[in-house]
Amino acid sequence: MTLTELRYIVTLAQEQHFGRAAERCHVSQPTLSVGVKKLEDELGVLIFERSKSAVRLTPVGEGIVTQAQKVLEQAQGIRELAQAGKNQMAAPLKIGAIYTVGPYLFPHLIPQLHRVAPDMPLYIEENFTHVLRDKLRNGELDAIIIALPFHEADVLTKPLYDEPFYALLPFGHPWAAMETIDSKLLNDKSLLLLGEGHCFRDQVLEACPTLRKGGEDNAKHTTVESSSLETIRHMVASGLGVSILPFSAVDSHHYAPGVIEVRPLSAPVPFRTVAIAWRASFPRPNAIDVLTDSIRLCSVARPPAPSV
Repeated sequence: MTLTELRYIVTLAQEQHFGRAAERCHVSQPTLSVGVKKLEDELGVLIFERSKSAVRLTPVGEGIVTQAQKVLEQAQGIRELAQAGKNQMAAPLKIGAIYTVGPYLFPHLIPQLHRVAPDMPLYIEENFTHVLRDKLRNGELDAIIIALPFHEADVLTKPLYDEPFYALLPFGHPWAAMETIDSKLLNDKSLLLLGEGHCFRDQVLEACPTLRKGGEDNAKHTTVESSSLETIRHMVASGLGVSILPFSAVDSHHYAPGVIEVRPLSAPVPFRTVAIAWRASFPRPNAIDVLTDSIRLCSVARPPAPSV
């Protein structure tokens, strides 16, 4: 039984004439007749009652043709799905991002992506790296935007941009008189950090290694942990302490001038590498390429080069 034979019997049932049915199927009349007879022999029943003047469906043939019509419609549905699948930018893309990237990248990325792939809306989730890793692995997300290093079996990664760190100070802070801030100074003042689980917290601690020391040295510092960079910004603005921000978060705020100050860190400037990760088996590689190119065109992906 083939789709071609099913098409023959459906067309013959509609036309009730071998010649007209053959013409509609773009085959010769003998070819159509042989196909119909072959299907009848395979099924062991007569689908059509034939006479010199007419071709009529038998009672059992009526049910067979009705079912054949449904099969042909479903087969066409499969073809349409496959055709839509050829356009890898014609369906939503499920993207995850770490908390310290998403709020600052997406306002720039979405308009850029909409220009080049208007039929590919984004489902967006922000979360910790380990949660995004699990959701990528089990297929809940198609790609994730994280900070390197990131290693996972059967997952591909591609660096997107390097992002230098900046010091965030309350307005009028003595360090605001400096052009750059030495990261060693941060060990002598209150440093506001993200809470456990944020990879950016670990990267800041690496930039200020003496913060990791225990005992009396650590007692000199008052470390206040927060759940978001924006909360930290508010606490800095209130005068509670100083903090470190990635470049993309520096200008993303609504404070008027005279509330907070931003200064670059002294060379060698600490930075992080933001990357995209996706399953090697993901069937829409072109969508990943378009997403990657769009991210690289965003202004947050083109920060000043870290000083050497």
